[in-house]
Amino acid sequence: MQQLMEFVVNHWVLTALFLATLIALFFNFFGATLQGYQSVGITEATQVMNHDDALILDVRENSEFGEGHILNARHIPLSQMKKQLGSFEKYKDKPVIVVCRSGSRSASGCAMLKKQGFDQVYNLRGGLMAWKNANLPIAH
Repeated sequence: MQQLMEFVVNHWVLTALFLATLIALFFNFFGATLQGYQSVGITEATQVMNHDDALILDVRENSEFGEGHILNARHIPLSQMKKQLGSFEKYKDKPVIVVCRSGSRSASGCAMLKKQGFDQVYNLRGGLMAWKNANLPIAH
């Protein structure tokens, strides 16, 4: 124990970087769960869509949405989401799958929905890029 304390004192920069890396890894793996939503892959997302009549919420910008989107997706850009949350209150008890290009912006959308009391919120891991890579249908 004495040697560990001596190492920490002598190499405090390395120790701080190591702890920061551990914290970042922890939040990368468990951050979504701690915020109350789940990240789902393509397979899980299609199962929720097909069996549970999920709302697909695309939070990309207008130009991105126009280039292609998941069939039957509702489009609300992330920048306008707070203003339009009331327009889909009826989906509070249904599953909502939030989609963006890569899965980053949709995580913010998921957090907003959870704060507003939505029960079943899912972030599509990999976003529309993963959807396209799996050769799943895209609407234009």
